Amino acid sequence: MSLHLYNTLSGKIEPFQPMEGNRVRMYACGPTVYDYGHIGNFRTFVAVDVLRRFLLQSGYELQHVMNITDVEDKIIRNAARDGVTVQQYTAKYERAFLEDCSLIAIQQPTILRATDYIPAMGHFIHQLENKGFAYRAEDGSYYFRIAKFPGYGKLSKKDFAGMEDGARVDVDEYDKDSARDFALWKAPKPGEAQWETEIGPGRPGWHIECSVMAMDALGESFDLHAGGEDLTFPHHENEIAQSEALTGKPFARFWMHVRFLLVENQKMSKSLGNFFTLRDLVLKGHKPSSIRFLLAAAPYRTQLNFTFDGLRQAAVSVERLRNFAARLKQGAFAAGAAGDAGEGSALAAEAVKGMTAALDDDLNTAAFQGAIFDMVRKANVLADAGSLRSADAPALLEAMQRFDAIFAVLPDDDAPRIRAIYAWAQAEGRMAEASPEFLELANASAMSHADVEARVAELDSARKTRDFVTSDRLRAELLEAGIVVENTKDGVRWKRK
Repeated sequence: MSLHLYNTLSGKIEPFQPMEGNRVRMYACGPTVYDYGHIGNFRTFVAVDVLRRFLLQSGYELQHVMNITDVEDKIIRNAARDGVTVQQYTAKYERAFLEDCSLIAIQQPTILRATDYIPAMGHFIHQLENKGFAYRAEDGSYYFRIAKFPGYGKLSKKDFAGMEDGARVDVDEYDKDSARDFALWKAPKPGEAQWETEIGPGRPGWHIECSVMAMDALGESFDLHAGGEDLTFPHHENEIAQSEALTGKPFARFWMHVRFLLVENQKMSKSLGNFFTLRDLVLKGHKPSSIRFLLAAAPYRTQLNFTFDGLRQAAVSVERLRNFAARLKQGAFAAGAAGDAGEGSALAAEAVKGMTAALDDDLNTAAFQGAIFDMVRKANVLADAGSLRSADAPALLEAMQRFDAIFAVLPDDDAPRIRAIYAWAQAEGRMAEASPEFLELANASAMSHADVEARVAELDSARKTRDFVTSDRLRAELLEAGIVVENTKDGVRWKRK
C-alpha cells in the first residue's frame, strides 16, 4: 500500500502521488507571530511534521516551506501599543516559535517571512486588477471580486450563491459563515506600518501573503497545502480564489487540514483558564517529549482531547519505550541465547510492516504506535522468559528507530530543552510560575549525561566490591540531582525523573 491521504478539496481519501516523479512540493501555513504559540497551534505543526517525516522515511524528495506571518492586524495593533516597529515586535515571537519547534523536535522546513515578499504581493495584485479580479477602493485599498470567480467555495463546500455582490470586508479574520470581497491590500492609516509598491503605499491583506510565497517557492501548482481546520474558510478558500484567478491552474492538488484540540473536553480559552503555551506546560513540570508524544498520538483528523492525565500517561509511554531500548542495548538476553535470530526478529518485521501500513492509511498515528507497543510487550515477555536472542537485537532496535524517526521521543534529551526554558523563565521574570516538579526537572537537567554516566559507573563498581557506604552515598547524591538508579537483572541503568 502507498500513502493515502484525506483531501479536503475532494472530500475523500485518495492515493497521494506527487506531480513530478518522486519530488513532493508542500506548503504549510505557519504562525502569526504576535504572541507565544499555544498547544492548539502546535497540534497542527506536529501533525505536519509527522507527514514530513513519513514522506522522507518513504524515500520522497521533499521541498517543504512554511510561512511566518509577520504583518497583519494584531501585529500592527500590538506594535503600536508597545511603541516599537513591526520588525522589532515580531522578532521576539518568531524566535520563540522556532525555539518551541526545537523544544518538541519539529524539523524546520524552509521559512518564508511575509515582509520579504511585499513588492511581489503588490505586483500580484496589479496583475489581478488587470484581469478584472481585483479593484481599487476610494481609499487606495484593493479587494478581490469574489463574484468573478465561480469556483469560490469548492474547498469549504459552502454555498455562496446568494452572497451580496460588492460587499467588502477589510479585517484579516471575519465571520466564517459569510463571504464578501476580501482585502488584498490595505491603504495606509496614521501610525500604521506601510510599504511602497507598484500599486501604491500600504500593507498586504493576510490571504495574499500565502499565495505569493507559496507560488514563488513551489510554482503555480504544487502537491500539498496543509494547515489547521480553522483556516479552511476564509483563508484557504481565498488563497485558491486569488491564485487560480491569476494563473488559471489548480493551486494545490491536496489539502490537508488538522482538527482542533479540546482541553479537558472544553474549547481552549483564556477566559476558561485552560489556555496553555508549550512553555506553560514545561513550567508545570511536564517534559517536552511527553508533550510531543501526546500531540502526535491522535490521528490528525481526530479531535484530540488534551488532558493532564493524558499528558502523564504520555510520559509513562515514553519511559516504557526508552526502558525497552535501554534493555536491548544492555543485553537483555539469557545465557546461551545467542545464535540465529528468532522470534524477536519476526516481531520486529511485523511491527515495521504494521507501522508503515498505519501511516500509509491517512497517517493513522494511533495504529502506528499500537504496532510498536505490541512489539515491545511481546519482546519483553520473551526477554523475561530467557528466549530473546542477541541476534534479534539489531532488528528490534531498527524497528524502534523507524518508530522514532516519526515520533522523535526515544533519546533522553529533555534535559537541555528544560534548561533552555529555565533560562527563559529567569530572563522573562516567569519563575514565580515554575512548579516544584519543573524545578526538580531543571535540577536534574543540570548534571550532564557524561557526569551521570561516570557517577553511575562509580556506584556500580562500589556495589560490586560490596562497598555499600559509597554506593549508597552516590545513589543518594544522584537522587538529589533527579537521577534514579535502578538495579535490574540486565544490569544497572539510570533515568532522569
